Amino acid sequence: MVSAQHAANGATGAKEPLVVLLLGPTGSGKTALSLALAERFGGEVVSCDSVAVYRGMDVGSAKPTADERARAPHHLIDVATPDEPFTAGEYSRAARAALRQIAGPVPEGRGRLPIVTGGTGLYLRALTEGLFAGPARQEALRARLRRSAERHGDAQHGGPQQGSAWLHRVLQRLDAARAAAIHANDTPKLIRAIEVCLAARRPMSEVLGREELARDPLTGFRLLRIGLNPPRAALYERLNRRCAAMFAAGLVEETRGLLARHGPVKALDALGYRQALAVVRGEMSDEEAIAAAQQGHRNYAKRQLTWFRREPEVRWIAGFGDEAETVRTATELVHASL
Repeated sequence: MVSAQHAANGATGAKEPLVVLLLGPTGSGKTALSLALAERFGGEVVSCDSVAVYRGMDVGSAKPTADERARAPHHLIDVATPDEPFTAGEYSRAARAALRQIAGPVPEGRGRLPIVTGGTGLYLRALTEGLFAGPARQEALRARLRRSAERHGDAQHGGPQQGSAWLHRVLQRLDAARAAAIHANDTPKLIRAIEVCLAARRPMSEVLGREELARDPLTGFRLLRIGLNPPRAALYERLNRRCAAMFAAGLVEETRGLLARHGPVKALDALGYRQALAVVRGEMSDEEAIAAAQQGHRNYAKRQLTWFRREPEVRWIAGFGDEAETVRTATELVHASL
């Protein structure tokens, strides 16, 4: 099929190519909708998922199946091993290159419609807005902060949450404004903020302000943001069923194999894998792990919706991506934008 995008661009000679961004919480049906749109408009799917990038992390990532990937070309899936951290900056560079190859004019590109889909908000922001560079990562400092957080957590007999609360208090002393913007339990962001404050010798909030002009926003494309916002109770029920199905499909066994091949890498802290790892280590029963994973996915869905509501000009659809009415509405939005 010659894409509608290529035909429209050829006819007008003026429009920048369109990129469709499918947003929404985990379990809302973004994969199903991306495939429907790709088949309708001759598109290609660019994954925006920080777990789907890793080879071997299949059961717990809900990445498109082989049959689904056969229906349309897919990009940014299985591009790294779990022991190779794939940063938001690396994602942005790779995804922007994919957009140019997909949407660019023939013969340099393919003149097709890129459909970016996934729930990793930081990846999406890096793609569309760019990220501030900031000081380089300092692994030794990060390790010291993690050890200190663990000690304070143990000392308080409260575990990880008490340790992250200690990090939050440290950040409040260094940068009260940034501390107010980060949840007290978000250990990775707290460590990064403390790292930036110490390396830059000034509050991270100041660094962010000065670096804002240095961002590298995506240019050369028109962006159509379509958001999925299905009924909350129905979404939670789907997430509960999906989590249980992942464990039934062998998530614990997959996690055991990943641990044997790569060790306790950061990628195994992803939702689902974290709880499966607790089973492997004898810290949870299967039933406890399933319940914890279900709760974690429900909480994550809430955080995703909060994040995506900050995105500009999102056309929200109150349904799941595999429902006929949702597909019809999204199809009309894309058609009107081409």
